[in-house]
Amino acid sequence: MSDTETRQNPDTDAGPFVLRTDNDGADGVTTLTLNRPDELNALSEGMLAALQAELDAIAADRSVRVVVLGGSGRAFCAGHNLKQMRANYSLAYQQALFATCSTMMQSVLRLPQPVIAKVRGLATAAGCQLVATCDLAIAADTSRLATSGINVGLFCSTPGVAVGRALPRKHAMDLLLTGDFVEAPRAAEIGLINRAVPEELLDEEVAELAAKLARKSAHALALGKQAFYRQLEMGITDAYAFAGDEMARNMMDRDAAEGIDAFIEKRAPEWDQGPRSEDD
Repeated sequence: MSDTETRQNPDTDAGPFVLRTDNDGADGVTTLTLNRPDELNALSEGMLAALQAELDAIAADRSVRVVVLGGSGRAFCAGHNLKQMRANYSLAYQQALFATCSTMMQSVLRLPQPVIAKVRGLATAAGCQLVATCDLAIAADTSRLATSGINVGLFCSTPGVAVGRALPRKHAMDLLLTGDFVEAPRAAEIGLINRAVPEELLDEEVAELAAKLARKSAHALALGKQAFYRQLEMGITDAYAFAGDEMARNMMDRDAAEGIDAFIEKRAPEWDQGPRSEDD
């Protein structure tokens, strides 16, 4: 896919729901921008479908080493489209919608590439869930985040899955029970984001982090990302057994051999040697 190519939704004439830019600031960095600023980039049916399509395409694209996820306009993402949900008021519709959203969120976790949330403006409800789901998150210090569903009588249960895994329990329940907004600096203190930066430096800070990750071994990053999330669901003994075996296998990969040799020889490594074949 070229730098300017986007996925169109045939049911709308408002332009693509998601903009994709490849090699954005550095080789191997792809930026996905939620592109419904007038709707605060809400996760409508169209937005979910477009984002899922992009994630599926990126998962199979070895030229992409890092993904940056942002939003256009004054919000990162305001969560689900409540008007659309009320206009389709049946249990079957709501169940299908939340299942679709949950699949998309898990696709972020399963994506081989690291995903960085670039948060500018509001990130509420499922938008806050999306921030918590991304591997890393940097926000403008003017940004505000909340799991605010409780304020309209709708407890943020699915956002709670991501938020509850990103935060200590008391902080997660504070967000979920009160629905209160937290400013980005406070969100960094409790671990919802990695750091808050001045708004005028947000693009620069995210680009610098993305470029740093893009210079790492893509194979090792993918292996490590998947291993990290898998071991979180295990008991400590099983986690160590699993992680030890993963690390031993990683050590036998060509990228690890290249990286260690480069370190010993005091030179820059040449990545993308790939996993060691069965014949090696």
